[in-house]
Amino acid sequence: MNKVTTYYLEMKSPSSLNEKTESNGLDIHECEIKQYQFNKFLYQFIGGPYEWTNKLSLSDEQWKAHVENDNLRTWLAQYKGAPAGYYELQKQDNGNVEILYFGLATKFIGQGFGGYLLSHAIKSAWAWGKTKRVWVHTCTLDHPHALQNYKARGMEVYRVETDEHEP
Repeated sequence: MNKVTTYYLEMKSPSSLNEKTESNGLDIHECEIKQYQFNKFLYQFIGGPYEWTNKLSLSDEQWKAHVENDNLRTWLAQYKGAPAGYYELQKQDNGNVEILYFGLATKFIGQGFGGYLLSHAIKSAWAWGKTKRVWVHTCTLDHPHALQNYKARGMEVYRVETDEHEP
């Protein structure tokens, strides 16, 4: 067993965003046609190196229900036609929008894409009608620069938890 620390971050005003505006050629598009198989692929492709395992046991019906829900939206980031990253936003009660999943494919880490993709995710969350708060969680299993990227964009830690984790 290893100890894993989870950081919960939030942003309570769109004016708090410290936007990175240089795309470095990264193209980001919303996946307006929902396909649970694609979200499942992205979850495994992007999250595999970081032990994203919570959803791997879901049935196709559960994946479909998750992805096709009106409270979930997905964006794909591409570089030169290749999938470079993605994010999912989930609208919750009381004006909360969670950046549910966010990440870059291993091949595209270190190319200056993370800050731009995260800025896009935060702006998209604020643009999703009546948003009052944008939040996300990350942990020590994630990329070592993930927490710093969230903070650099203007998100603030509001809770920290440490638990045992079985690899």
